[in-house]
Amino acid sequence: MTLRGMATVNYFAADWTAARDWYTRVTGAEPYFLREGYAEWRIGDRQAELGLIDARFRAPGTPTGPVGSVLYWHVDDVEAELARLLDLGATVHERPQDRGHGFVTATVLDPFGNLLGIMHNPHYLEML
Repeated sequence: MTLRGMATVNYFAADWTAARDWYTRVTGAEPYFLREGYAEWRIGDRQAELGLIDARFRAPGTPTGPVGSVLYWHVDDVEAELARLLDLGATVHERPQDRGHGFVTATVLDPFGNLLGIMHNPHYLEML
């Protein structure tokens, strides 16, 4: 197989400093890699990488706003995590949806316009 796993998901923010501080609160950790205009965290059970890039480095012609794919981060309780993200300043994009068979998803917009997905996946812990 040539695709070996997700390496990094990147979000862009015009107010990069505020976004860095916000994601530090969301993740509960300081970035492990930091330079002006880019921060990266390793988070979760598999140490997935979340990158935050100053919007001035966005490729020309890249759409802005809540477009494109949604990466869902596994959480144990979608409702509780949704409430926490809203308390931190996110806004609801899609309220929790029961997708059947124990899968529940929700999405928020972070204060910088990025889609952030959360999901309870009953098979997630089986894969660890």
